Amino acid sequence: MWTGDDQPDGDETALTVLPHRAFPAGTPEEIREAFAVDYPDVGFPSAAVVTPDTAADHGTDAYVLSTAQALAGHAEAFVEGVVTTREAVPADTALYLPGVATPANVATLAYAGVDLVDTDRAVLKGTQGRYLTTNGEVFLEDLTELPCACPACQTPRDSFDREDCVAHNRHALRAALGTVRERIRAGRLRDYIEGQARHDGWLTATFRRLDDGYSYLEQRAPVLRRAEITAATDDTLRRVEIQRYADRVTTRYRNRFSNPLVLVPCAARKPYSDSQSHGQFHDAIQYRAHLVSLTSPIGVVPQELELTYPAQHYNSAVTGRWTDTERVFVADVLEAYLRRNEYPRVIAHVPEGGYRDICERVADRLDIEMVFTVEDHPTTADSLANLAGALSGELRYGKRERQHNTVRAVADYQFGEAAGDELLADIHTGSHYPKLRVRDDDDEQLAMLVPEYGVLALTLAGARRWVDSPVPTRRVEIDGFVPHGSVLAPGVLDASDGIRPGDEVVIEGPAAFAVGRAEMSGPEMVESTRGIASSVRHIEER
Repeated sequence: MWTGDDQPDGDETALTVLPHRAFPAGTPEEIREAFAVDYPDVGFPSAAVVTPDTAADHGTDAYVLSTAQALAGHAEAFVEGVVTTREAVPADTALYLPGVATPANVATLAYAGVDLVDTDRAVLKGTQGRYLTTNGEVFLEDLTELPCACPACQTPRDSFDREDCVAHNRHALRAALGTVRERIRAGRLRDYIEGQARHDGWLTATFRRLDDGYSYLEQRAPVLRRAEITAATDDTLRRVEIQRYADRVTTRYRNRFSNPLVLVPCAARKPYSDSQSHGQFHDAIQYRAHLVSLTSPIGVVPQELELTYPAQHYNSAVTGRWTDTERVFVADVLEAYLRRNEYPRVIAHVPEGGYRDICERVADRLDIEMVFTVEDHPTTADSLANLAGALSGELRYGKRERQHNTVRAVADYQFGEAAGDELLADIHTGSHYPKLRVRDDDDEQLAMLVPEYGVLALTLAGARRWVDSPVPTRRVEIDGFVPHGSVLAPGVLDASDGIRPGDEVVIEGPAAFAVGRAEMSGPEMVESTRGIASSVRHIEER
């Protein structure tokens, strides 16, 4: 504890832990309250020691979770403790879990929202003769050779002692942290965890429990990325990006074509329309039907949303076999889709096995007839002829209808149900797919389709339409300044709760009206005192 004259000067390059009393996990609340301390207001980087029950905004830069060691190894308690603490402290502060990190668990700690760790546990394990790797730990006595090339492991095995083990564990943790940071920069930490965490039961249980608490991850997960999703396990189906896509397709998107529906298998090449198989489907269909692809892990992908993240940003482990989990998920999504969208006929151009099983399940649930057109394989001459024959007599839809329906479908997905009709009524489209430009009747550009992500980037005119429409606007309210390039969090007065990283946002203040892309969620913008809240694409001074 500090006394008046003992208060340190602090250091701008280090965190100073403020006065506290540390209590073991399970200490009764009345005892903790009796010995609670007031955190002093200091002018240097500082950290407050808290428990999940006492976590709050104490005006510090970081928060030390004192019960961390008691939580590690218990998935339910760990997730509850970290989530409770993380949501109670400001978004732009760091969460420190002392005495917990190992090379095996540090990726999961970061995924859960932990920002700072130390080497204490790694050092302790080394003194006990426990050799740590990203796969777990091994007793030195059980190692025939050293499976590492760090400096400490250059020592011959027969002379490698516990002091060397401590040095190795430090190196191993440092290397694991480097991997985690690179994965975060690349937007691919989840892909790594789905494989790496399986070496320890509590780590696998931890990220699954985080998935169960969907809202915690969803608020923090960007709505778009350039990074590819590797779909190698059934756990991929539970990812925020996958669940969010399936939800929006079945609650926001609406089919605007009056033609029959043709269900087809997905393709390895993305977007699907660039693949050889989908080129053959197109030649048979000739714009006489609405094309929807069935796929794991995405579910269903209407042709208008084939570019929209993550529909063109995933790579599956293709074996030709569907797991029961995949069949249930895709069937549920297809059922929800068909309940929302009516078609005069449904043609299933899918092969035997998982695809056909899914279609038959849904047809039985909805009591609808599906016409199956595949013999042996979807791209054989007979199968393609059957598909073309099933559409005989159907009218073709034109380029204008196709392009208008595409940008309106993207608007539905991106901005909310019916947004396509509200924001993009009376429009003209120009340029070539996928670089479509949207203009109003006065030839003023409203938006353009961004091929990399399959979303609309609004102009100022498009933003004004959004503000004037009944579609809920994602607003960022700023102080009386004119932002250039970006809006920093300290300048944000208020922001819509529904804003997610990557969302289009309208930025309004006494001196400016602008449109841009969010870099934080709405709650983070309001809570944070540092960092970029939003980029600015177009701006008009008031």
